Amino acid sequence: MNWLPIILCPLIVLGTFLFWEFVAWFTHKYVMHGFLWSWHRSHHTVHSHTLERNDLFALVFSIPSIGIFYYYSQVTYNPYMLAVGMGIFCYGVFYFIFHDIIVHQRIRWRPAKRSKYLHRMINAHYVHHSRHSKEGCEAFGFLYAPKKYEPKNFVLKKERSQTQ
Repeated sequence: MNWLPIILCPLIVLGTFLFWEFVAWFTHKYVMHGFLWSWHRSHHTVHSHTLERNDLFALVFSIPSIGIFYYYSQVTYNPYMLAVGMGIFCYGVFYFIFHDIIVHQRIRWRPAKRSKYLHRMINAHYVHHSRHSKEGCEAFGFLYAPKKYEPKNFVLKKERSQTQ
């Protein structure tokens, strides 16, 4: 039995997942807030629509994963490339849960217990959306936000009970 794919594939999935955060950041900053602002503008506008033109990016971002899954499972088998496809897919699922459900409440649900990390990510995204133009925005990442986006006076319940 060849153990190399068993050992390497999870690492490739994780590495691809983390790399895709850079891809998303770069695309958000230079494409969405650049030449494809005509799609992304809908996401910075208050509206009552279920879908928005910005949702086309989800379709575009799914193409590499679908293509990799198809080609490397149906045309020529390669477990390492399938791991890349899985990493992209996992990033897409995490993005959908975090961005569309937790932050933008497209499905009304938020975890009852929220970590400093989650509060910081939500706050960074709200800071990003405080601008309704393609210029002057900050916080383009989806899974990482510096501590400067931690809400002021934020204390976890566990920390609060220890200080009282």
